[in-house]
Parts: sequence; C-alpha cells; structure tokens
Amino acid sequence: MRHTRQTLRRQTLRRLRRQANTQPTGFSARTMWPFFKPVQVKAQAPATAPAGVTAEHLLRRLEWTVLRRLDGLLQGDYRTLLRGTGMDLADLREYQHHDDVRHIDWNVTARQTVPHVRVFTEDREMAAWFLLDLSPSVDFGSGASAKRELATEFVAVLARLLTRHGNRVGALLYGHGVDRVLPARSSRLHVLQLLHAMQNRPPAKTGATRLQDLLQAGATTVRRRSTVFVVSDFISEPGWQKPLGQLAQRHEVVAVRLFDPMELDLPDLGLLPMRDAETGEQVLIDTGDAAFRRRFSQVAAQRETELRQSLAGAGVDTLELSTADNLVEALLRFTELRRRRSQRLPAHMKALPA
Repeated sequence: MRHTRQTLRRQTLRRLRRQANTQPTGFSARTMWPFFKPVQVKAQAPATAPAGVTAEHLLRRLEWTVLRRLDGLLQGDYRTLLRGTGMDLADLREYQHHDDVRHIDWNVTARQTVPHVRVFTEDREMAAWFLLDLSPSVDFGSGASAKRELATEFVAVLARLLTRHGNRVGALLYGHGVDRVLPARSSRLHVLQLLHAMQNRPPAKTGATRLQDLLQAGATTVRRRSTVFVVSDFISEPGWQKPLGQLAQRHEVVAVRLFDPMELDLPDLGLLPMRDAETGEQVLIDTGDAAFRRRFSQVAAQRETELRQSLAGAGVDTLELSTADNLVEALLRFTELRRRRSQRLPAHMKALPA
C-alpha cells in the first residue's frame, strides 16, 4: 500500500511538472532550502498601486484610522520617538546611574573630584531618512497584504507624524540599485510625493538584492546626523552588516524588518508551484511532506537567529513588522523601545561626530 502511494505521488508530480513546466533543470528542494528565500505561491501583482488606491486616498485613510489613535495614545509624547540633532548646554550636575558617559565634563570632574555630566536641551526639529528596499522579494504576502504594502503604510504614518511637527523627511528607493532619491522636506505634499514614488515603481529586474549598495548610498547622501530607518526584509547577498554598522556610527539607525508568517513556518497546502521572487526560478513542492516542512522551519529559524545577531552586532534598534501585525500596536512597541533605549546605558558607546 505504501509503495502504491509513493508511486502515485511520483506519477502526479511528473504529470504536473510537464503541464506547468515549472521545474528547472537541477533545481530541487534539497538544493533550494539551504539558501532560503521566501517564494511566491503565484505571480504577484506588478509593483504599482492597486486600482483606485492613490497616495492621497491611502494617506487620508491612515490619518483617520492610525494617526488619530496614535495622537490619543502618545498624548503628544513625540520626543520618545525621535531625538533631535541640535543640542544646547543647559546645566551641569553630578553623574547618576544610566547617564551617558559621553556627556561627562572631565574638567569639572577634575576640579570637583566627583563626576559631573553636561545636561543638554535637545532641538526637536530633526531630519529622518527612509532607506527603502523595494526589491521583488517585498512583493510577497501570504495574507491580505504584502510586505510592500506594509512598508508603504509604515512610511506614510511615520513621515506624516514627523512632518506635522515641523520635521523633515527624505528617502532613498532601491529596486535593482538606488534609482530614486527624495531630498528631506517638511510638508504633507512631500509625503504624498514619497508615497507616489513607492506605489509607482519601474518594472522590477530579476537578480539578487545587494542591500549594502543602499546602505552605502545612504551614508553618502545623508551628511548631517539624522534618524535613519532602514526598511527591508533583509533578504540580500552577504556583506551588508559592515555598511550598516558604519552608518550607525554617525546616525541614529532603526532597522525596520519586514516579514510574513509563511516565511517562518510553511503550512500543509499540498502540491504547490512556487517561484523565487528575485531570481525567477520555479519549483513544484509537496508541502504535505512533514520532513520537508521541518527542514523549512529549521533553515528559517537559523536565518532568524543569524539576522538578529547581525543587527545587534551593528548596534541598531530593530522594529519587526509582520504582514499580520496591527500597525498602531507595532508603532507603540517602537515608541516603548525608544523610551527604554533613552533610559539605559548604551551597549555600543560610539563617539559623536565632530
């Protein structure tokens, strides 16, 4: 009976491969998953805004559904979100636990024989930059929305939240290379231009993502100390860790990591044709195979561990956004993360730029 079932499965797989022509030569589950990339169950829609959903409609909807709720929950406490770049000396006081050691005044400390720190008044006006990875892999989504739509909504909410209070936002957009730079400006119209640029993208080219190119372009473009949001799924060729760490030495960097639950745990959906979003390679897999699903989960968990270690080693804050997340709750988690960071002694003490 078992032999008959296996024979039937092999015959079914061969027939489906001939019909769909989806199995490339030499491509198998065994060679695919050690180099895990999220795949698309079917061809995704082109990287343009859905019919009828303009940048204006999207922003207006988010202003009513998300920004209004954030206004009530944050109660005007926007200082916990971002720190300004301008600093004026306000006072001197004795050093206390959790004070930043970079603010110790060594001349006063030597005279008083007790450590003293400088107290600064921060200028709330600041610039925020979005480094946006819009490569083909962010088109993936197993539910109602894809990672690209999640990224667009996150940028819309945070950019509008900042520009309403006089801050400037800019962006670098990456598809197959950095193809668009929007200078930092402060207006609702500028936010609409940014959303329009994200929604209306040129046709994506196949090829692996090089996240290091985006990070290096950001380091070259953003001269003044700013808050930089790296919005990506971090599915990239190796080598982006060092440029990210170098960027964090000059700027306040937040890694906004996009993911879909199906990238971590593959459900039993039977036979599925799957396509790699970036290389175009296709394969027919049997998700009913429990051993295959275990291998998938193991490789995904290993990648998760390595990714979190790389982000921590670069000294950046990380906000994880799932396509199944509620955006308001995710932003509140981010606010709490920033609040805790401002209260604790930094793990990576980096000299402030001259």
